[in-house]
Amino acid sequence: MCKQNLFLFMLLLLLQSVAVLAHDTRPLYIEINERDTIVFSVMWKVPITVAATNVPVVRLPDSCLASGPVTGGKGTRQQIYQCATDLSSESISIHYPRYNPSISSLIHFTRLSGEKYSNVLSPDQTVWQVPEKEQTWAVAKEYMELGIEHILKGYDHLLFIVCLVLLAGTFKRILITVTGFTVAHSITLALAALEVIKVSVAPVEATIALSIVFVAMELARNRRYTLTWRYPIAVSSTFGLLHGFGFASVLTEIGLPQTEIPAALLFFNLGVEIGQIIFVIVAIATFFAGKRLIAALRNMTFNDILTRIQRPAGYVVGTLAMFWTIDRVAGFW
Repeated sequence: MCKQNLFLFMLLLLLQSVAVLAHDTRPLYIEINERDTIVFSVMWKVPITVAATNVPVVRLPDSCLASGPVTGGKGTRQQIYQCATDLSSESISIHYPRYNPSISSLIHFTRLSGEKYSNVLSPDQTVWQVPEKEQTWAVAKEYMELGIEHILKGYDHLLFIVCLVLLAGTFKRILITVTGFTVAHSITLALAALEVIKVSVAPVEATIALSIVFVAMELARNRRYTLTWRYPIAVSSTFGLLHGFGFASVLTEIGLPQTEIPAALLFFNLGVEIGQIIFVIVAIATFFAGKRLIAALRNMTFNDILTRIQRPAGYVVGTLAMFWTIDRVAGFW
């Protein structure tokens, strides 16, 4: 009987030890909510492994004043702060009165706008810097720059635009064709970025390459009676819907802001258009430069130059685009 009691006693000790070890992995949980403009509530839950004499205090910057004493008990504490300014880029610190118990900290921060941030601090980290508050102008600037950068680095999209310019031929037709492409890809860019429509990126990228093959073949064949030659806007707007999904994949990788989504979409798309316009202007200027150079030897018009380079351009672009198509299909087949 004594042996049984001893066994049960040892088993109880073992279970208690396991329970204590299990609790050792619990982090200090901190939740900060913006209740009103520059008014914040701070709640923190302390793991039971932290001694009662070593319960931490969560401190906001010196510009914040506590509106009352710390409330709560049994491991959960709460404090309300009135701050002089917003907490953007300010530091929130964790202070243990006796020693650092080497536990991690989990922080959740929520603003009135719905903007949320979460972060895990390692046991040796006791300070966390609040991220900058999202500002419309900052988001607009950032995403417009991303749009310009993406289109100017997107060689497949640029080659497609080159082919559209060559198919259109005249300034009026170029303007109409490029406008159709812009409107079309703007629609699918917004739908895909907002996850109204979900598509697989790899097949989309392969099909974009195939669209370049198509317009390049039209240039190489030089059959001016086809629908593509007579109405290039039909091609630009149809394939523009497809290219919009390609633009949206970039936004998916970058990520949209939490509270300024309309601004991000608008100015990313605006950046794409700015880059596109810059490229078209440079392309047309290059054609004119070529005209001046060739005109020194032969008396040729702008349309004559386009006619001469359409077929060679179709072969070059089509070969490159076909390579992209095969490479991209192989990536998901």
